[in-house]
Amino acid sequence: MSTEPRPAARSTAELSALLQAVGRGDREAFARFYDATSSRVYGAVLRVLRDRGFSEECVQDVYLEVWQKAPTFSPEQGSPAAWLVTMAHRRAIDRVRSEQSRTDRESKYAMLDAAVGIHDTSDRFLDRRPVLDAMQELSGRQRECLFMAFFEGLTYAEAADRMGVPVSTMKSRIRSALAKMRVDPRVACLAE
Repeated sequence: MSTEPRPAARSTAELSALLQAVGRGDREAFARFYDATSSRVYGAVLRVLRDRGFSEECVQDVYLEVWQKAPTFSPEQGSPAAWLVTMAHRRAIDRVRSEQSRTDRESKYAMLDAAVGIHDTSDRFLDRRPVLDAMQELSGRQRECLFMAFFEGLTYAEAADRMGVPVSTMKSRIRSALAKMRVDPRVACLAE
């Protein structure tokens, strides 16, 4: 019978030492840290997510973050267990919010489809004339930015590079143009 403590019974000092070794890139220390803490992390995540599959993915993300952020861990700021469980809880909450956002988007699209009918929706999205007419109300710069982003399919960075402006300026111009377009009933649903 082994006298070595079970992984979950490791002390704060042992976990701190393992985490500091992980911070130096020690893979063996990472494996021992994982063995000692994974059941606690999984339990904390499962309580929030209530889904085993999502919880397993979230735990994997947590330990990837542990590997990346271990060099920043400082035992003076708290225990490794508290640091880890806080990280896991934040990840789980982020996952809940992400899933809720996805569900909200899908519901919005489903309501739009039900309100106008699938066929009508596709026809409206394919007809560029109302959009082009509404774009005539924009400044030349805004029009050019929207055209590059939506009709040419350029990324913000590509469009900004072509115009010789910072990416933040490009984003602002597009955001401002879309806000102006929201008031036009012909294209309001496209600008959201």
